Amino acid sequence: MAPPLTTEKTTFTRDVLGRYLANTWEEAVQSASTRPFDIVIVGGGSFGSVLAQSLFYRDAQAKKHRILVLEAGLLGAPEHVQNLPVLGLGVPAATSIAELRSRGQDRQPQQELWGLPWHSATRFPGLAYCLGGRSIYFGGWSPRLLPAETADWPAAVLADLNGRFFDEAAEQIGTNQTNDFIFGPLHTALRQQLLDGIQGGQVSSTVPLSELPLHLDEVAAGEEDLSRLEAPLAVETRTRPGCFPINKFSALPLLLKATRVAQGESGGDDAKKRLMVVPDVHVTRLVTEGGRVTRIETQRGALALPEGGVVVLAAATIESARLALLSFPEVPNYDRIGKNLLAHLRSNLTIRIPRTAIAGLAPAVHELAASALFVKGRHTYGDGKVGHFHLQITAAGLDSVGSDSEAELFKKIPDIDTFDKFLHATDTHVVLTLRGIGEMEPQNPASSVRLDPEPDEFGVPRAFVSLAPSAKDRELWDAMDQTADDAALVFAGAEAYEVQTGAGFVPVAAGQPPLSVLGFGPRRDGLGTTHHEAGTLAMGEDPTRSVTDADGRFHHVANAYALCPGLFPSTGSPNPMLTGVALARRMAVHLTSPSPVFAPGGGFTALFDGVDVSKWRMAGEGRFLAAGGILEAVPGNGLGLFWHTVPTPGDFTLILDWMRTREDDNSGVFLRFPNPDGRGYQNTAWVGVHYGFEVQIDERAQPDGAPEHRTGAIYGQPGQTLTPRPALPPGQWNTFEIQVAGQTYTVLLNGEPVSAYTFVPGSDPDPERGLPSASGSPRFVGLQAHTGRVRFRNIRIAG
Repeated sequence: MAPPLTTEKTTFTRDVLGRYLANTWEEAVQSASTRPFDIVIVGGGSFGSVLAQSLFYRDAQAKKHRILVLEAGLLGAPEHVQNLPVLGLGVPAATSIAELRSRGQDRQPQQELWGLPWHSATRFPGLAYCLGGRSIYFGGWSPRLLPAETADWPAAVLADLNGRFFDEAAEQIGTNQTNDFIFGPLHTALRQQLLDGIQGGQVSSTVPLSELPLHLDEVAAGEEDLSRLEAPLAVETRTRPGCFPINKFSALPLLLKATRVAQGESGGDDAKKRLMVVPDVHVTRLVTEGGRVTRIETQRGALALPEGGVVVLAAATIESARLALLSFPEVPNYDRIGKNLLAHLRSNLTIRIPRTAIAGLAPAVHELAASALFVKGRHTYGDGKVGHFHLQITAAGLDSVGSDSEAELFKKIPDIDTFDKFLHATDTHVVLTLRGIGEMEPQNPASSVRLDPEPDEFGVPRAFVSLAPSAKDRELWDAMDQTADDAALVFAGAEAYEVQTGAGFVPVAAGQPPLSVLGFGPRRDGLGTTHHEAGTLAMGEDPTRSVTDADGRFHHVANAYALCPGLFPSTGSPNPMLTGVALARRMAVHLTSPSPVFAPGGGFTALFDGVDVSKWRMAGEGRFLAAGGILEAVPGNGLGLFWHTVPTPGDFTLILDWMRTREDDNSGVFLRFPNPDGRGYQNTAWVGVHYGFEVQIDERAQPDGAPEHRTGAIYGQPGQTLTPRPALPPGQWNTFEIQVAGQTYTVLLNGEPVSAYTFVPGSDPDPERGLPSASGSPRFVGLQAHTGRVRFRNIRIAG
């Protein structure tokens, strides 16, 4: 065995942070041979880090789960770059692979950490290949989705987000607090002037303030509308007693702390670490067998996923869609993967106004001042549908002529000399930037992610990204830019002001809109520059119209989940950070919660309540897994029968839900068979075949396509009345209602009759076949393991 890897020394540094945060691939694989990882997160960026940390702490008492984070990048900065001294680690300009190649910079990191892995006619800055991902760069604006912006989201998701997880996420990233680091005379004066303008009808297309949530925890009576104009900035300046705030939010400190706690728990034994982070690992494909991911392939080798294990695609939207396209080509809704690509429409308007235009700012104020304000807008299209946008308004008063309204906003001031300079500034002008962020129309066929013919450096196809605005997008963009012009006039008041253009600041007469010197087009950013890609793995209840379900699980893959803005069916206008953090915390709860307990009621008794299998036994080959409230067949090399050891009533009704994972799945429900033991069978599962009856599950009616071999039929029995009906596609739950009265067997599939059969005793060679439970002759029910991973739930009986 190789000696443990210690901290490494470079020319300038010792890699304490990297070694204390991360493990090598070899360490992870070796430890998995002793105790496998049952939750593997692909991507240690913005949301994978939050998920890993949440999972780790939720499992702190039970310690049932072992979590592995696989990150394609390395450790760059240990927290948000704006919490550190000025490093010069900015976001690179938007580009393309073709442009990088023309400069001889293909596959070279931009700004140390950024890379662009996909082809597109749209230019993108790409991805931050580092632990923490783009969360260590993001601007901080994190408003909450309005109900009108989530009308097409699954109801279960919205109930959880609005009932709990939006609030938890807001507390974690800091948007529930007042922005006391900018709260001063300039801010309060601008806020009041903006409120007066909105209430006076001077700003078009704004959402009435009463319809907006109060995102701050503490709001004084009578200041609710003013508080709704406060910027929802992910900056924590106050926390609980005894704790230090994390300042501008990034996900990485959460992950770093959790890994150190995991190391402390382990006593230095890697196999005992509940959380491992492995950087520089590119996942190239997920291998599925029987509708489950069984192996994770990377450029460093493969890792087996154990029974009951799950994998979460938590890379960014486009790369998660690419991995799904590479991994799940056989799922029935494959054509939905990568569709519905969304980004945001973005415009920037910068103006400079004399401080005298701000009515509420006292002349005696000379201290450095900054402000951040938020305005929500909406636009109604000709068909009655509504699109949303918002304005992020930043302002700074500077002691010399300048154009950067965010010169000090959100950023730490590191020394008293700099601070003293600002205290003695003499402000004559205030610079404001009004940044508009608008949602794109969902389900635009011109916007999608597909596989590109060119392989990447690991030999797998790149993605090709198409992103184009629709006619409605352009209409919303115009409305948003008009609202920015209206707000600019509110701030300028009755005074002349200046608008920043490509030629510098241009004077504008009092009362004239910025449009008079700067058209809407020149102020608009490219669609690929917002870092807000979303929608490609959209959640939904209908597998034919969505990729993942309300839990973020791929509809037709039992143990694969997604966690990225790709889950969003629509984006609204908010930056995805708050919603993504909320979904990460929600997923952590779902993946670590005890299995649901089924309580049927209505005179029925649960045979499987979602947890307890103590009254079930396996006969024959294969086995059944119980997890997440579901029994799942794992076929062996021959017939298997999982049977309930409590005898059934003489006559009874049996109701259960079942799901196929593939088109060729074959299983069944066995009725009225005796105890399989003691009959001299080598494979005791055949007792169910010879002495009972099977309600078939097989859409292909193997081996001959005969109706008595199709789903819902009493298998192989002649003389039954059959009304064949198709089962729902793989990945959707079906329901059997099986009525047994005397020797008549009636089967309903999803509420519709499919078979009725009356057995004539004595017509079968075995006189014991199909006998009801009676004194001395108990009879049982069971589930078949035959072909494929068929799942069962909510099994109940009445009689």
